[in-house]
Amino acid sequence: MKILEAKSALLSNHEVFTFLQNQEREYQEQKRRGPGNLETLRRELLQYLKSPENPLSQDPPAYGEESIAKLLERLRPYDIQKGEMIMIMNLRPVNVPMLNAVLEDMEERFTAEEQEDICNGIQEVLGSFPPKAQEGDGDAMQTTEGGS
Repeated sequence: MKILEAKSALLSNHEVFTFLQNQEREYQEQKRRGPGNLETLRRELLQYLKSPENPLSQDPPAYGEESIAKLLERLRPYDIQKGEMIMIMNLRPVNVPMLNAVLEDMEERFTAEEQEDICNGIQEVLGSFPPKAQEGDGDAMQTTEGGS
């Protein structure tokens, strides 16, 4: 791999995830291994991207290449900067406070209705995280089921 121009492109977590999976598949097909540090980095990065609370952890994945294009089109009227759009794709904010952490000067740039519409657009295209089960609920359900 050779860097042609430093800082010429930004990648979303989905693009990095896809690249690493494809690279791993190619190495397996060719029956070869990369340098040890590359293998460790790939394994740990894939593990992080698949960990809970990460948008890529859902199975089946909540979004892919076509979803990214749909999201760009849906949010085009809001003039969101490239870096902010990458953060939206990586973090998938589902409410205004989370969106505020991603968009710079959000209160000055967007009205309350626009902020809600941006959140709704993100949820429409990328979906939202499934609701978390409360830790105590699972234990109570098991006890109730076992006692019947």
